[in-house]
Amino acid sequence: MPNRLLLKKSLTQLFAEAESNEHGLKRHLNAWNLVLLGVGGVIGAGIFVITGTASALHAGPSIVISFILSAIGCAFAGLCYAEFASMIPISGSAYTYGYATMGEFIAWIIGWDLILEYLFGAATVAVGWAGYVNSFLADLGIHIPPSMSQSPFIYDTTGWHSTGALFNFPAVFIVVMLSTLLVVGIKESAKFNNIIVLIKVSVILLFIGFGIAHINPTNWTPFIPENTGTFGQFGWSGIMTGAGVIFFAYIGFDAISTTSQEAINPKRDMPIGILVSLAVCTILYIAVSLTLTGIVDYHDLNVAAPIALAIDRGGATLHWLGPLIKVGAIAGLSSVVLVLLLGQSRVFFAMANDGLLWKSFSKTHKKFKTPYITTIITGGICSLFAGLFPIGLLGEMVSIGTLLAFVIVCFGIIILRKKEPDAPRSFKTPWVPLVPILGIVVCGAQMFSLPMDTWWRLIGWMVIGFIIYFTYGIRHSKVRKAFKAE
Repeated sequence: MPNRLLLKKSLTQLFAEAESNEHGLKRHLNAWNLVLLGVGGVIGAGIFVITGTASALHAGPSIVISFILSAIGCAFAGLCYAEFASMIPISGSAYTYGYATMGEFIAWIIGWDLILEYLFGAATVAVGWAGYVNSFLADLGIHIPPSMSQSPFIYDTTGWHSTGALFNFPAVFIVVMLSTLLVVGIKESAKFNNIIVLIKVSVILLFIGFGIAHINPTNWTPFIPENTGTFGQFGWSGIMTGAGVIFFAYIGFDAISTTSQEAINPKRDMPIGILVSLAVCTILYIAVSLTLTGIVDYHDLNVAAPIALAIDRGGATLHWLGPLIKVGAIAGLSSVVLVLLLGQSRVFFAMANDGLLWKSFSKTHKKFKTPYITTIITGGICSLFAGLFPIGLLGEMVSIGTLLAFVIVCFGIIILRKKEPDAPRSFKTPWVPLVPILGIVVCGAQMFSLPMDTWWRLIGWMVIGFIIYFTYGIRHSKVRKAFKAE
């Protein structure tokens, strides 16, 4: 039984699936589309939302160091993702890579973890989107009742509190709208994303350029606030916890690899999309976090729309920028939700294709050629989470899922280099095994710095996954059926 849990998909089988059009996904994405998908997924919640909450709750101005630490871990993991994506150009991301290197059971763990990552990620960003929409509408004199514009609960350093609200309607609305767009088609979704990315990068550069003049250096003192006596609340432990919390802001670049089956030339373009988008986003994150904590005292940044707050604090000379920043944030966060919902539905699709999830999940729309059933299910569950839960809880869940996936991908490169040294690779991770080991160490350290409650929630999520695998997936696995037939 243990050996059968580790049955693998051969590279030959994966290459055949990549070349086949049996499953109906259209190849529409070029390198430029992939880079913009990465930037669209990465530049969003990390800049517009999580920078504020992580500064206020964990790191203070030293959130800049947290971003650098996360970027280092992402760089190591990104190099490993790039090699896998160039070798195995098929939907499923780390799930598919794990199936080829570590076997079915480990692949299931990764796939179920990716569902956590993308599902909660999209919900997290949708809550941030709602915060900026509420702020923008308030500027126009339009006020959505608090009972319908915020989560029923809020989480801060003192624990859980009731807000008295019923649900977050704007967050639900954006998830439903973008899920509908994804059903219509990947080409249309990519065009929408390209436009949105150009808008949000432009407004981010405006914020940095004009915000520099309003920086008060005393807000950076102390740059590393003294630890409160609780692990993860300021000091160096706070920097590490902050790095773990904001790590999810980088998940857009690995979401690129879920679209391999829809890339025109995946072996060449996937590494370009992953690494270029990661480099661009890291530079922007560092610049924005310095500007933000320089304008606003970090104690005040535990809000859903921190950049909007910074604009308001900047005085009359920055007020003209407020509407542009808020529109850019709304547009930018829209593209992040889009990319994460896209990644989620493609992971569902890949797992169903392998028989590990229900067959209906692998169906594609006759007209649009998209996995419409998984997209609708993803949108429905995501909108529920976005409507009910606060951004802090959702963000921590996403981070631990992302970090676990990165650790397994780094480990997979070491295994694949040993077992398949001669397999064709259009991109090779440099300095193996050093780079993957460093990725495992950096990402693992950030995992262990996350709050214990987050670990318990991860364990609970995995228990649900094991129940589904051992009651359904293991009995319908196509690889397992092929093994029995031999």
